[in-house]
Amino acid sequence: MALDQETLEQFVDTIQRFVRERLIPAEAEVDATDTIPQPLIDEMKAMGLFGLTIPEEYGGLGLSITEEVRVAYEITHAAPTFRSVFGTNVAIGSQGILIDGTEEQKQTYLPKLASGEMIASFALTEPDIGSDAASVKTRATGDGNGYVLNGTKRYITNAPSADIFTVMARTDPEQKGARGVSAFVVEAKTPGIRLGKPENKMGQKGGQVCDVIFEDCRIPGSALIGGVEGQGFKTAMKVLDKGRLHIAACCCGLADRLIQESLAYAIERQQFGQPIADFQLIQAMLADSQTEHDVGWALVRDAAQRYEAGEKLPRIAAEAKYYCSEMLGRVADRAVQIHGGAGYINDYAVSRLYRDVRIYRLYEGTSQIQQLVIAKDMIRRAREALS
Repeated sequence: MALDQETLEQFVDTIQRFVRERLIPAEAEVDATDTIPQPLIDEMKAMGLFGLTIPEEYGGLGLSITEEVRVAYEITHAAPTFRSVFGTNVAIGSQGILIDGTEEQKQTYLPKLASGEMIASFALTEPDIGSDAASVKTRATGDGNGYVLNGTKRYITNAPSADIFTVMARTDPEQKGARGVSAFVVEAKTPGIRLGKPENKMGQKGGQVCDVIFEDCRIPGSALIGGVEGQGFKTAMKVLDKGRLHIAACCCGLADRLIQESLAYAIERQQFGQPIADFQLIQAMLADSQTEHDVGWALVRDAAQRYEAGEKLPRIAAEAKYYCSEMLGRVADRAVQIHGGAGYINDYAVSRLYRDVRIYRLYEGTSQIQQLVIAKDMIRRAREALS
């Protein structure tokens, strides 16, 4: 562990106060203006949130995965758009460099990502390529000592503010599957990069998402992550395995926030001369939500411990992400139901959070992709046992 238990608890307590005193009070304004105030971002940088998972030798906090999920759980008691500000730096934006990058690439980028001086984005999804990630069409054509990028990446989180992109591109057009895909770290100021218009999203207002278009974008050979072609898909999958545990923890933190909002409202709201919390059908919804949250959070912590112990199976992360994102959707729906008509009004947090949480069943692999990962691992193991 990077932190001793006392230091970790102090850090978690600081995050809880930051969420309670600074982030939650700003939620309505952020939702209305679609902008996160810069002072809040600066405070996140000062707290070290941009470098949670980056090793101390590169200027980060170097949290273990068990510590990381604990912090992710706490920070997402506030609207998830706040976490997205630094989420790409600590997860998919930096992890490709950290896991498979050269030492030069790590020294060049990780310290700046850890401090928040740089923002990283992960550019995998394309207009025609989402769940079928191995079919990337963006090309990286060898040219002298470098490459020329051409293609479009879609729905790229933090792209408007990104300083670097981790880009998956096909270096071998003869290889139609994963083997022909390579990973690159591309600086956003490189000529030939154009950004699309910011997307008007259903939820998570304040979070920035847009297309990234590469048009004859020339990059040096040193941009190839790890200096090896054909490893991009493997790098992406390593990044997503760890990132899915992080996302699962976020789902649990948001579920706990929704449960607390629902419980407080049910105790306060009067109908038929008594608090609605006294009605058994309301109690049933509260009980179901609390139970499912507890199961999900136990699953995440167990998965993190197993991952930390070296059991890096895609199935572990897929199970956690699948269950917790689906669980969060059910908890959010019950929260609106408990609030009744008030739950449909944006003045209440549950209305905004209901829209915010829907994305969790989509990104970093849809629920259906997680089901496939889980089932294929089950089938493979069963066949191995029979052979």
